[in-house]
Amino acid sequence: MNRVGIDLGGTKIEGVVLDRRGEELARHRVDTPSGYSQAIDAIVALVSQLDPSGTLPVGIGTPGTPSRRSGLMKNCNSTCLNGQPLQADLEAAMGRGVALANDANCLALSEWIDGAAADADIVFAVILGTGVGGGLLVDGRLVEGAGGVGGEWGHIALPCPAKDELPPPSCYCGREGCMECWCSGPAMAADHQRMTGQPLSPPEIVDMALRGDDSAGATLERWLDRLARGLSVVCNIVDPDAIVIGGGLSKIDAIYEQLPGRLQAHVFSDEVVVRIVPAMHGDASGVRGAARLND
Repeated sequence: MNRVGIDLGGTKIEGVVLDRRGEELARHRVDTPSGYSQAIDAIVALVSQLDPSGTLPVGIGTPGTPSRRSGLMKNCNSTCLNGQPLQADLEAAMGRGVALANDANCLALSEWIDGAAADADIVFAVILGTGVGGGLLVDGRLVEGAGGVGGEWGHIALPCPAKDELPPPSCYCGREGCMECWCSGPAMAADHQRMTGQPLSPPEIVDMALRGDDSAGATLERWLDRLARGLSVVCNIVDPDAIVIGGGLSKIDAIYEQLPGRLQAHVFSDEVVVRIVPAMHGDASGVRGAARLND
């Protein structure tokens, strides 16, 4: 059966229709409106556009996750979603059930089914963008955990902080020094501005680093070092076969060229064999994984 996938992002809501072989039959994208009720309306309208019959199964990838106890959303960097009964409200508005999962879990599922990690037993998916997320899949099953926060690597504290990394920056989640504060796109830009006074975007920083700018190169060096420290914790706990990188920063080639070597200094093993690869389906992987929740 065909199925609909929706990826609810901070800046865009994307929808896709996949057939049983994973071929895309339709795709649409709209800007994410401000406000919770407006987001509900936008998702319902997008699903109606993709599925005028109102009969196809729907899967939705979201930031954060619903509480196992209350069903209310938690841990969303799109903070208007927190404390809201997103799944129940969507089901009521559409008149049908929906499958819902964290967006990084959707990335992991998509890339395991027919992407860059198709041959892996243990897959860890990383989203590096406006926020930092993580999803874990073992033997083809998502590991969401007892509290629904399995794989939430973005909100562990940066390991082994140096003196110039203290005191750590505050995170929207109420804690300090989370990986999201160090390795997201806004974090890279903030770090560069703090060190140089230059307000540059991550693509501008990376481009300048590739052209030999010393200050931009230093920013990229710090970012890669922090990324390696954070992912070493994942390697020491679950020892994945593959780490799949998605999000806007996944296009940084230095991740794949340098990260395996940088991990060696932090991973408790005589060798680091994990494959670190970009998402094969790029920024479409999350929405494809959302549709695959109904496989």
